[in-house]
Amino acid sequence: MVEDLKTLYGLIEKIAEKGKIVKGVNEVTKQIEKGNAKLVVIAQDVDPKEILMHIPILCKEREIPLVEVPSKTELGKSAKLPVSCSSVAITDFGNIGEEEKEIIAKFKKE
Repeated sequence: MVEDLKTLYGLIEKIAEKGKIVKGVNEVTKQIEKGNAKLVVIAQDVDPKEILMHIPILCKEREIPLVEVPSKTELGKSAKLPVSCSSVAITDFGNIGEEEKEIIAKFKKE
């Protein structure tokens, strides 16, 4: 599990540089509703939890893969932010390689 998290954080970091991600609950919600989100990642340590409660429901309705990570601090770092981040949505994977595509496919199955 820990190895998977490191891999996911690394992948978000690469996509933040080469692709396009949106950060924060409001922006993530907009991209899910517009159908632009390809993968959504939310942090489990957000307080209050009600802030993110609607995101899993929206993702399920629109069949968008959702991954939960334990740390908003680590999510913020991987998204290239100087602060913690509750959620990110990947809208464009950019020019990532086959290895990254396999990682994404793995998370989509979970």
